[in-house]
Amino acid sequence: MRNYTQFYIDGRWTAPITPATAEVINPATEGVSGTISLGSAADVDLAVAAARRAFTSWSQSTVAERLDLLRSIQAEYTARMQELGEAVTEEMGAPLALGTGFHVGLGAGHLQTAIEVLENFKFEERKGPTLLLKEPIGVCGLITPWNWPLNQVTVKVFPALATGCTSVLKPPQLAPYSAQILAEIMDKAGVPAGVFNMVQGQGSVIGAALSRHPDVDMISFTGSEPVGVQITKDAADTVKRVGLELGGKSAWVILDDADMAANVTAATSGMMVNAGQTCSAGSRLLVPNARMAEALAAAKAAAQAVSVGNPLGEVAMGPVVSKGQWNVVQDYIRKGLDEGADLVAGGAGRPEGLDKGWYCKPTVFRATNDMVIAREEIFGSVLVIIGYDSVDHAVAIANDSPFGLGGYVSGQDRDTAIAIARRMRTGAIWVNGGFDFHAPFGGYKRSGNGREWGEHGFAEYLEVKSIIG
Repeated sequence: MRNYTQFYIDGRWTAPITPATAEVINPATEGVSGTISLGSAADVDLAVAAARRAFTSWSQSTVAERLDLLRSIQAEYTARMQELGEAVTEEMGAPLALGTGFHVGLGAGHLQTAIEVLENFKFEERKGPTLLLKEPIGVCGLITPWNWPLNQVTVKVFPALATGCTSVLKPPQLAPYSAQILAEIMDKAGVPAGVFNMVQGQGSVIGAALSRHPDVDMISFTGSEPVGVQITKDAADTVKRVGLELGGKSAWVILDDADMAANVTAATSGMMVNAGQTCSAGSRLLVPNARMAEALAAAKAAAQAVSVGNPLGEVAMGPVVSKGQWNVVQDYIRKGLDEGADLVAGGAGRPEGLDKGWYCKPTVFRATNDMVIAREEIFGSVLVIIGYDSVDHAVAIANDSPFGLGGYVSGQDRDTAIAIARRMRTGAIWVNGGFDFHAPFGGYKRSGNGREWGEHGFAEYLEVKSIIG
């Protein structure tokens, strides 16, 4: 049983001003796994004041000093990777192999990337008669979600630190454990007092207080579109910068020259990773109508092959994060059936043999792009397959979405695949797989604004100053 009842403020573990706690539920067992404190606006005031004081000196630190600190953090992070992964599994239900593998690996990758970028980053450059300076923006409020908790925290905290900013982190209430351990890592690594602060609590309280705070210079938020809109409104009165990474309904286009069975299998099993709780997941699979029967057979077989169960075991998919999220997924499955979508695999309810825990069935529908299940982000293990008649038709379907976060193209002719990727209105597109920690990540349209990852992620935390003459 975990008991995390203190916040990390000004280099010290600090009790909340007004005591209040909440239980954290293990989604695999539905039992209580621990307790956290819920902060208030007064706790945010303390954390922001500490960050403001620390900014005076940290903003003037040298690149060498920041690199030394990041490498110290890296050593502590490496020593606790197994513990971090176990925390992710316990807090949000990721299978242990995924928690100790890709979840933790993403955090390690963002830390290494911050080091690599900082080693070569130009904070000053001359353009004719003008000296351009890139300076830290100030105190940053970082608000993160529960679905990839280490990824979303580290992709914000480390670039903020590397650019000379100070920060106040608000981790997700549903998945608070890994962030608490990360705060312990930061403390042991010797982060100067006030440079990094963490306050747990409800988004409607802590997130709102950070967004409205006059001494917070920017907000970086990852989460749902409605919350991102509210944060933007709350931040408007103090004219602070707001970076948003919101929802997605990403299209995965499989071209006619592709190995259909292999690519549909990869797309279907990939959709079920993390129980479908991935904002950039390829949740709309676009296949040629002429090969639809082949695609549906492959998708059905792949979905039925996904093992679901206790995340501490050797399974491919654990539960979704909470009862509330389980209900959302079930509602969308019912909507799909009501709309007349063809159920290919899965369906409503828990998988057979699982009567406790928030487990969903790996589900596949054949649908049209005007159906609710093809237009709204479900954030669960539900894949929608849509047919197309031509490449132009596929691009039109891919772009016919209010979102634009991720995209995928699979095909043997690389030039054709890249030409299609160029036409897709979305922020990141994977052509025949691949992965790059330095590639900018962020959305078009209602998927948000700004970019994270790599050098472009640094820009979120910098102001540009012109010294002319």
